[in-house]
Amino acid sequence: MSGLIGFIGLGVMGEPICRNLLRKSGRTVLAFDLATDPLARIVADGATAAKSVGDVVGGSEIIFLCLPSAKHVLSAFEGGILRSIKRGQTVIDLGTSEVGMTREFARQLAETGALWIDAPIARTRQAAQDGTLSVMVGATPEQFGKVEPLIRHFATDVTLCGGTGAGQVTKILNNMVLFETVNALAEAVAIAKHSGVEPKLLLETLSKGSADSFALRNHGMKAIIAKEFPLRAFSTEYAMKDLSYALALGDQAGLNLRGAALLRTIFEETIDKGMGDAYFPVIAKLIDPSGFPQ
Repeated sequence: MSGLIGFIGLGVMGEPICRNLLRKSGRTVLAFDLATDPLARIVADGATAAKSVGDVVGGSEIIFLCLPSAKHVLSAFEGGILRSIKRGQTVIDLGTSEVGMTREFARQLAETGALWIDAPIARTRQAAQDGTLSVMVGATPEQFGKVEPLIRHFATDVTLCGGTGAGQVTKILNNMVLFETVNALAEAVAIAKHSGVEPKLLLETLSKGSADSFALRNHGMKAIIAKEFPLRAFSTEYAMKDLSYALALGDQAGLNLRGAALLRTIFEETIDKGMGDAYFPVIAKLIDPSGFPQ
């Protein structure tokens, strides 16, 4: 088992992350996914296919999870991780999950002498392919020191945010700010179009001033202006899930997050109109349907 890497979840982000680990770590990678195509591709690149979550855990020293939601992480945890984990093993969760659940997983694994580290990823699919993701880690400094070299095989920015759950808190707030920014961009584009200013020129001009942002250059230019809202991307349903985590943290702190609450309504309406599976900047269609002829 010593030195082997396990990888569970070969989706849009997981497959390229796993490929970078495989190519750069020099270690054997034991991979699992319910979908056969990405598993076959990663095996063709040199990974070993596992038959189940438990199979991965039983054969690996460090196990990475890259799953779409807390529901999937819970399924993997209860369906294979908890009953197969042994003392000295480490599970690193790359997804965005509810903070309380993350801390409970860590508590349960600690009882067996194993470790759960939250290390949610940020940036785009292209960044996952290029190995230039940003990763926000919840761990002790000693734990961080042991896993950081592996994480740097697929990330250029790796930040220790605090103890268990701090990585999730930071990522959840990252996404909250991103979602609210994308909504502002969609509103600005709609106003520009109806006020005689070309939307692409608007965002190009804003990018030269104080309104510039990652969201503008990526979600604004490459999705809202391009009118590209693919289905195999970060969907409105997933965005709604992450926003709900932020609102829950706000409630726990006794805070009234009016901007985030309004965005929840916008996401709900977008989902109700059948756009839940589309890339979340599709909220632009809700704001200005006339800008996106059917």
